[in-house]
Amino acid sequence: MSEALRRVDEAAEVFANSAAQSEALGRLTDESAKQLRDTGVIRMLQPREYGGDEAHPVEFFEAVLKVGSLCGSAGWVSGVVGIHPWQLGQWDKRLQEELWGQDPDTWIASPYAPIGRARKVEGGYRFSGRWPFSSGTDHCDWIILGGLMVDDDGAVLDPEPHNFVLPRSDYTIHHDSWDVIGLRGSGSKDVSVVDAFIPDYRVNKPSNFQNGIQAEEVGRDDPLYQLPFGTIFPAAINAATLAMAEGALGAFVDFTRARVTGRGPKAVSDPVQMIALGEAAADVSAGRVQVLDDWNRLYDIAAAGGTITREQRVVVRRNSVRAVRRSVDAIDRLFMNAGGAALQHSQPLQRFWRDLHAGMNHMCNVAHPLYKAYGDDLFGLEVEPFGW
Repeated sequence: MSEALRRVDEAAEVFANSAAQSEALGRLTDESAKQLRDTGVIRMLQPREYGGDEAHPVEFFEAVLKVGSLCGSAGWVSGVVGIHPWQLGQWDKRLQEELWGQDPDTWIASPYAPIGRARKVEGGYRFSGRWPFSSGTDHCDWIILGGLMVDDDGAVLDPEPHNFVLPRSDYTIHHDSWDVIGLRGSGSKDVSVVDAFIPDYRVNKPSNFQNGIQAEEVGRDDPLYQLPFGTIFPAAINAATLAMAEGALGAFVDFTRARVTGRGPKAVSDPVQMIALGEAAADVSAGRVQVLDDWNRLYDIAAAGGTITREQRVVVRRNSVRAVRRSVDAIDRLFMNAGGAALQHSQPLQRFWRDLHAGMNHMCNVAHPLYKAYGDDLFGLEVEPFGW
């Protein structure tokens, strides 16, 4: 067990007990965010040089799974914010020093959607835009934003997305923008930038973070940084989603212990309930095993000095979205067997169920393009670009 995971276990009550309040606030409570910071989960993929662990990705995913099984929103923030140090640890050393030189617990938000527009000026770019879905942003001091390069008239010069990194003073959080039915506690609010100056060294391309290309530029040779961005970032989302399925499964068990069905007998003696539980538990467990096993194999390839092929990336992505889908379907079956009392806001089961379905709306959990990519790759057809 990693040290971070041990700390999460010790803080389990804090995460579980603050979940409802985080939902009411529309962001993680200060107590939950502090506890998450203290566990070190966000620093697990951060370079040791800046107070991180350079942990095995499976150890990171296990920590995300544990946090998310206690509070879906805290797990979501763990996955999204926790993956950013992996990328930024390969960026220009000047940026790394700005981020972590004074405080290794600096959190960085996103989103990566190429919504912004950047115009070249001396020494950098002028950058503007508004982005939805900046998870955990209230507790972050920097942000990574996606955008496209344009000329002085606003015409796109390069269709390839770029990433831009900005300090908190350069962007605005729109606190009234996150009014949703699930993952409310993640605080995934809109952010906007108006004509901010971004120096050149804080700008990069996602395509550079594949198989150690960017890591080599800054002298990071740990196998962790040889992994592809287009594979590890979605895996963080997938893990955070699987975590909510595990949380829902546990909530169903707790709820069922004392439940009496409408027909009179205790739910634990109802064969329909127990069959649904056994089936769901197996499906959720299978998802965890498959995802973590895939990542052990990918890491072993990188550690042996190999290059992770497109075929391997496609298969891992295919497996991950299928694991998530199986788990969601399993929890849906459980929820339909839980009875009307499970709908009460006081029941954690309904919150996990809503959070789980909200997580399914993230593009990294959308399965059909990945199933198609697997078939196209298998039969030698053209594979559409999907951040491979």
